[in-house]
Amino acid sequence: MNKRLAIALTAAALLLPQLPPAATAAPEEEHGGWKLSEEDKSAFLDARVAALKAGLKLTPAQEKNWPPVEAAIREFSKAKAARKAEWHEKFKEQEGHRNFIEGLQFHAKTMEILGGDLGKLADAAKPLYESLDDAQKHRLVILVHHMRHEHEHMGHWGEHSGDHED
Repeated sequence: MNKRLAIALTAAALLLPQLPPAATAAPEEEHGGWKLSEEDKSAFLDARVAALKAGLKLTPAQEKNWPPVEAAIREFSKAKAARKAEWHEKFKEQEGHRNFIEGLQFHAKTMEILGGDLGKLADAAKPLYESLDDAQKHRLVILVHHMRHEHEHMGHWGEHSGDHED
């Protein structure tokens, strides 16, 4: 883990338990003036998955390694939505009664789960990644980075923004 990421995660763990309830919007709430339905989120996830695949310009041999990657992306998105719902409920329950240590413990648990989910995604993507040429690997990094940051307002992989587990 690089030093900047470690510092950012530590800062998030220290500061986020103290945020007001408005900083932890529910998945159904409006974000940036837009209200996203489950159908909207699903459509945006489909679009990002398709864009990623199209941007990689997979060869026929590489295509056979795509389905596990797509399934892992979709499972990651589903798990992330569940974590966000749990996070929102936790903050809602603790409104006005937040305990700093419980907040740190909750964030630690969330990061552990996120780490496991990222590990599953990496395991699923490894065979495809190893088959990519240098140009495809370069595009993959750019596409994923762009998708993550372009969708800060709508969220990552079909989720809303406001989560702090990047």
